[in-house]
Amino acid sequence: MEKVAFTQMKDGTKEEYAFLNEHETDYAKDTAKRLMKAMVELDASLSGYLVTRLGHSLQSATRAWRDGADIDWVVSTLLHDIGDIYAPYNHDEYAATILRPFVREQCAWCVQTHGDFQMIYYGHHVGGDPNKRDRFKDSPFFDDCAVFCERWDQASFDPEYDNLPLSFFAPMVEEVFARTPFDPDVMQAGVRAPLADAVAAANRAAV
Repeated sequence: MEKVAFTQMKDGTKEEYAFLNEHETDYAKDTAKRLMKAMVELDASLSGYLVTRLGHSLQSATRAWRDGADIDWVVSTLLHDIGDIYAPYNHDEYAATILRPFVREQCAWCVQTHGDFQMIYYGHHVGGDPNKRDRFKDSPFFDDCAVFCERWDQASFDPEYDNLPLSFFAPMVEEVFARTPFDPDVMQAGVRAPLADAVAAANRAAV
């Protein structure tokens, strides 16, 4: 079988859906490679800052790495603005949707809400609510997102910062997106892992 015969989904056979499922599974295996290509395209998005969106993403992820953050934090930080290309008005939700099946709930939640948390830095300049994040004050991950924004996101627009290249992070992205999607042992609902690890940070200090 090269293609299914049906023109309406309700007419598909078990064999056809098995065929499609196999193709979709094979396609999903290259998700990490497609994400890396999309990251490169961030270089052409959203001008006006001192760094490109790719530069910002790399700088943010490098800061996370050098803070000793685990792989879920680092990959989530790298991809946190990937939605800027296709979803400029809800880029945080877009990025979180991509990440959620493969990372800890904590990390996906912080990516999903970071846009509101960032308003504390500039909302008063654009007629927005700088305290918009307060609607999440009862979340167990509130403090995590506040730290994520303060240490890694809002601080990462420095053209002089020596961020690591995209190729450095590619194996981590490959590892995360090779996980079984929606695995409860990966998503770890309600679990909070520290954003920084002093021992790991010391080991990575020279990188």
